Amino acid sequence: MSLHEVLPGALLFASHFYVEAGALFDPRIPAEGGIEEVARHGRPDRILLSNRHHLRHAEAFADAFGCSIHVQRAGLHEFAHGGPDVRPFGFGDEVAPGVRALEVGALCDEETAFHLRTGPGALLFADALIRGEDGALGFVPDFLMGEEPERVKRGIGAALARLLAEDFDAVLFAHGEPLAAGGKRALEDFLRARALAA
Repeated sequence: MSLHEVLPGALLFASHFYVEAGALFDPRIPAEGGIEEVARHGRPDRILLSNRHHLRHAEAFADAFGCSIHVQRAGLHEFAHGGPDVRPFGFGDEVAPGVRALEVGALCDEETAFHLRTGPGALLFADALIRGEDGALGFVPDFLMGEEPERVKRGIGAALARLLAEDFDAVLFAHGEPLAAGGKRALEDFLRARALAA
């Protein structure tokens, strides 16, 4: 997939790049054009992981651009005994210009949604919320949620309900096509249909 703009300054490829903030999220190398394709649009200076499992191709981008890699502090243990140098951030921190890290938790302690202050505002999700090929919002499969998937879903539902207080209309996903408009309404409908609203 080549890069295309889904919101002002927010590019989608196999990951997301918020050019104004110099921030790459959970990056994968684009199949078309590789790392050089990303460089044509700007130079990232930081990589933000939405959870410890989304390192993906971050090391290759860090090597190419000299960027730092960051994860919510609860996920640092994954990198304590080797691997790349990963720096912590906290929930509520402005982790890049116009980007705040918001707590999701539930699925794993460091599960983070990012709020991007661009266009109508956007929330970017890792694994807590996905969008299927049919366009429907959903959860990852139960087998990825540990021994108590229903408890995890309730925890995610509570987090999503809290996130509705944020200023956004777009929803971006690590897994699935973005909703450039109508995302807040879709999230409200999802919570209502699942009886997960707080």
